[in-house]
Amino acid sequence: MDSAVPTLTVLGELVVDLLPVPGADAGPEGTAPQYVARPGGNALNVAVAAGRLGAPVALLARLGSGPLASALRRHAELSGVDTRGFVTATEPVSLAVVGLGPDGSPDYGFHVQGAADWQWTDEELAAALPQTTALLHVGSISSWTPPGSEAIARLAERLAGTALVSVDPNLRPMLAGGPVGAALGNDPAGVRTRLDRLVAVADLVKVSAEDLAWLEPDTADLDGAARRWAGRGPALVLLTDGGAPLRIARPGRPLLHREPPRVPVADTVGAGDSLAAGLFAGLLAAGVTTRAALETLPDDDLLALVDDAALVAALNCTRVGADPPTAADLAAAKQQRA
Repeated sequence: MDSAVPTLTVLGELVVDLLPVPGADAGPEGTAPQYVARPGGNALNVAVAAGRLGAPVALLARLGSGPLASALRRHAELSGVDTRGFVTATEPVSLAVVGLGPDGSPDYGFHVQGAADWQWTDEELAAALPQTTALLHVGSISSWTPPGSEAIARLAERLAGTALVSVDPNLRPMLAGGPVGAALGNDPAGVRTRLDRLVAVADLVKVSAEDLAWLEPDTADLDGAARRWAGRGPALVLLTDGGAPLRIARPGRPLLHREPPRVPVADTVGAGDSLAAGLFAGLLAAGVTTRAALETLPDDDLLALVDDAALVAALNCTRVGADPPTAADLAAAKQQRA
């Protein structure tokens, strides 16, 4: 990676997703369905999607032990992701068992207690962070799970004002509360407090309607919620709602809506991650690497970037698991829709 090129730095967990094999039945005795192991996790998905789009991207991750670890690194490297920020860890790799609903939406069962992803230290992050970081993306489980969440928050606070900071809560309710969450050191009040701290220094926030329902259970007005989140400090808020229109909120500007592309859906695993990566790649390509540049970006230019990002997410949904498109795939899809 060119040492002078502004870089997207993604910080978060590495997860192996066990996805059910389509069409494989449960067997004559009702045994478990067949599964295929795929690399996943918010951070890895975002980095891989951005790398496939040609963006300069580095991934900061704690690579756990076990036979699946090498596949996680290889998956990132094959998509052009700089993995020099990987920290070799003795703790195990995180594992998610995925079930799919009739609409392709995922349901997760996690095996993550004591995993490598939650153990970040200030020293590790200081050593791993690329000097060329122009946009730092944090989010998902590692950003709100102790003890490493504290180090992540301190890094975001330190970079605020010198690099763009992006936050995606990407909540997993069973890990944010209840018995499993408690085993990780999480409870709903603590998770909300940690996310509030990150949103306070964020320039960009992507939040789903599903996450919003957990964070703010009494919120029914998504338009109002998008405007309110934009008033909390970010220069840009994207509120996603499955196949419903995207809400795009900026402080002091009218709320915008954008219809996502309609495609045949295999599943929606990694859709939000692909959307975020598409936006990040577009911002870097357009030279939008400062808060001032983001704030003054004309609406028409922003909408063009969001449309591309939404198409990246849609193309991902046509494939099984988190399998985002390349830059060539995106160009071909845009040409087909022109």
